Amino acid sequence: MLDYVKSHSIHCVYNVYFLSLWKILKIMATIALQKKRKNIDLPIDTLQKLSIMAASQGKSVKAFIENLLVSKADTLKIEVSSPSPSGDPYFADPSNLAEVEERVKAHKEGKVKATVVLRSVDDITNFINSL
Repeated sequence: MLDYVKSHSIHCVYNVYFLSLWKILKIMATIALQKKRKNIDLPIDTLQKLSIMAASQGKSVKAFIENLLVSKADTLKIEVSSPSPSGDPYFADPSNLAEVEERVKAHKEGKVKATVVLRSVDDITNFINSL
């Protein structure tokens, strides 16, 4: 009976260990999905300077560079001059761009006019004729 208790206890401990390890790996996998790996090439003197700065803060070079880049990126304000990724000339006209911005603002404020739903050729024809 004593052997059964020992073996059962070991089995229970193993299961608890396995489940806790699984939870940790699951959390690590979730965290890993939020990051992207990128190799960069740096001049030797730059890497030496960064290594010295990292050592002075008690960090690895990798952690120091990552923290440096993240803090710099967080301070940047990025503005896109044209909302069209394809460079559509429609957005080169300031009045068109202003109209789009007005519509986006109205939509965000909930001031959108009724939506027109066009489901057939007749709906489209009637809508165009009503303009």
